[in-house]
Amino acid sequence: MKRWLKLAAGAAAITLATAGCAGSGGSENASSAGGAQDGKLTVWLMTGSAPDSLTAALNKEFEAAHPGVKVDYQIQQWNGIQQKLTTALASDTPPDVIEVGNTQTPAFAAQGVLADLSGDVNNLNGGQWLAGLKASGQYDGKTVGVPFYAANRVVMYRKDMFEQAGITQPPASNDEWLADIAKLKTKFGSDPQFQPLYMPGQNWYALSSFIWDNGGDIAKGEGKSFKSSLNTPEAKAGLEFYKKLVDSSGTTAPKDNDEATPQQAGIYAAGKVAMFIGTPNEVATAAKTDPGITAKTGAFPIPSKTAGQGAPVFLGGSNLVVPLNSKHQDLAKDYLKLLTSTKYMTQLAAGGYVPGTSTDLSALDKDPLGSVMAKASKTGHAMPASPKWGEVESGQNPLKDMLTAYLTGKKTLDQAAADANTALDKIIGG
Repeated sequence: MKRWLKLAAGAAAITLATAGCAGSGGSENASSAGGAQDGKLTVWLMTGSAPDSLTAALNKEFEAAHPGVKVDYQIQQWNGIQQKLTTALASDTPPDVIEVGNTQTPAFAAQGVLADLSGDVNNLNGGQWLAGLKASGQYDGKTVGVPFYAANRVVMYRKDMFEQAGITQPPASNDEWLADIAKLKTKFGSDPQFQPLYMPGQNWYALSSFIWDNGGDIAKGEGKSFKSSLNTPEAKAGLEFYKKLVDSSGTTAPKDNDEATPQQAGIYAAGKVAMFIGTPNEVATAAKTDPGITAKTGAFPIPSKTAGQGAPVFLGGSNLVVPLNSKHQDLAKDYLKLLTSTKYMTQLAAGGYVPGTSTDLSALDKDPLGSVMAKASKTGHAMPASPKWGEVESGQNPLKDMLTAYLTGKKTLDQAAADANTALDKIIGG
């Protein structure tokens, strides 16, 4: 699966696959224990994260600076990684540096298997850390994860359709967004297959943007536990706006599924959709069906109710951690220092990611879609840093249930929000 889609999907639910990278000196078939031994630093990154050229140069530079030390670089697959990580972190000889998903980090922190990196933040370019990922690497007052990279959703749109509908520039507020949807319907509405905005009923990542934009939150921390806040007026205002978008666009997207079922990139490729909320990778996927669609596509940040601002976005991505049982923690921290330096973060950005420990996003400017994503990332949020958040994403997701119930009219706004609030509390409240 493509790395953008992996990132945007939340980047690693605790009971789902999580993962990695590509590079030199490693093997997917390396031993699962991967323990650090004298003269060897074991690094696990996930498939599809850092480019091969980056890791090859990084490992070469690290070994040159540490004579006698060999980097045992291993690429891990998302499928089955949860159990593999659980086993490795509980062992006496775990890898020394591991990439884990940002929504997965709190669960491992709660298990007490991650080293406390609080005293190393300044040495790891801490002043440049991406705020949304930084929060996901903190647990119980400690820093246990270092931001690696992120991606987030924006609004992809057909530039040619906008032009034909008389829309001269992307919307800069929710009101303008709704007005543009109306213009697109006026121009193309005679085609029964046309959708100004493809908006599936369970795109809860988009919902989170609307909740945050209205001053609400999904849940708030209370010590080591969390309390759902989906039944607040602010959260319900976000849910109301979601319904307004669905109703205004007349989208035929299913109300009981998310953007992956069916894959919205395939719907966009058919040429009957003017906008969708997603990631740049989905345009690349659509281009496999229609190679010309890339040149026709532009992007803009998810609009806010406040004109001129973008709505906060969910940051999917990964953190870097050092296992508590690592025998080479000092070497591991040296490796993190090099990887999180401006030099390698710039290379990461050039590969299409929002860098986790650098505010310099200029390397993404060459990509017209990636540059918009990078701009929007500055308002990024993490999901609640609950150790049980993975159960939300992998199980019966209360946010998805809430959306479907409200959009289909099975429940009122207040009923849907109250029921989801109760269901979410049962998962993350303890």
